[in-house]
Amino acid sequence: MTKANELKALSLADLQKREAEFKEELFNLRFQLATGQLENTARISKVRKDIARVKTVIRAQQLAEANK
Repeated sequence: MTKANELKALSLADLQKREAEFKEELFNLRFQLATGQLENTARISKVRKDIARVKTVIRAQQLAEANK
């Protein structure tokens, strides 16, 4: 699980890269679930929350730039 404080230190490009990685992982987890290969189903919700954290930090950085 990724902490929000760790994400705040990253640049916008790094955050977008991290978001893409999480989305790819979520896709793979869903595929494993559909084929019956997924053992840890809780991982899906954790990855979804990580995606939300990244999106929140990206939006906060965008708003901070707009207010400057």
